[in-house]
Amino acid sequence: MIRAQDLKGVMAMMPAFTTPDGDSLSATDTVNATALESAVDRIIRDGVDVIATMGSFGECHTLLWEEQKKLAEATIAAARKRVPIIIGCTSLNTRETLKKMKFAAAAGADGVLCGVPFYFPATVDNAVQFYLDLADAFPNLGIVIYHNPPLHHVTLPVSAFEKLVTRPNIVAMKDSHRTPLAFIQLMNIVKGKISVFCNQTQGYPYVMLGAVGCWSIAAWMGPWPVLHLRDACRAGDWETAKQICLDLEAAGKTPSGGDLHWRENSMKLAMNYAGYCSPGPLRPPFRVVPPEIIEHAKQQAANWKKLCAKYPPKKAVAAA
Repeated sequence: MIRAQDLKGVMAMMPAFTTPDGDSLSATDTVNATALESAVDRIIRDGVDVIATMGSFGECHTLLWEEQKKLAEATIAAARKRVPIIIGCTSLNTRETLKKMKFAAAAGADGVLCGVPFYFPATVDNAVQFYLDLADAFPNLGIVIYHNPPLHHVTLPVSAFEKLVTRPNIVAMKDSHRTPLAFIQLMNIVKGKISVFCNQTQGYPYVMLGAVGCWSIAAWMGPWPVLHLRDACRAGDWETAKQICLDLEAAGKTPSGGDLHWRENSMKLAMNYAGYCSPGPLRPPFRVVPPEIIEHAKQQAANWKKLCAKYPPKKAVAAA
């Protein structure tokens, strides 16, 4: 079983690579395995540390079950055990999450990324019980808490982790919703037990405070700026880390003040313009894209390319 200590560095939140016809209402096999395999192999060679699939950006909400299975299998196969693969299993209810976890475990996933069922807001007690139930059902599978209060409609307070750390297979959390003080309090409970990944723009100061690394969507436009941030943090070069975080924030401005509808969909569009990989079109129901969002995606891609020029590739990782 994967341990908290095995998860660190840059966690790349993967797009759900779409076939050219994947925006069609009648399409039922929209996972572009060829594009997926090429991108996964490339980003591993370039140095990312962990890959996670089927979060909100990873389109857990627009994929058919058969497509989710195909995506999981293709990702695990492409990685070839070079980095940990975390398969997203977020669902509308616990039983469906368990079904997805069973498949992920059998397919060879190192862990699963699970958000609290979100159609109706959960109480904190039920959110905690959800994770305890998952951990008890699959004691040999690493569980990554997917903490996304705006989408999952519940915030896990620091006090909740007193119970969550009682399960050794709850090994990590994708987070970005703590004040520095709350993060310090969280670390007092979870350090060495649950590895916390902050948002890429929080690398400074949150890695200094105990985060093991950061999660990044933008890494799929070229991971090098985020890898520079990782390496600066590992070296304790906090001035450089601070500047990279400022540059990441400036390059990644979202449309409409962070409007949830376009925050992540625009990133997928931007990746197609950036050219590092080919995630393909948006899936339904995201069929009407305003012209200003297209222009914003183009600008995001251009900004990121400039950032990659400022923080260029380091030596690629040798193939396993």
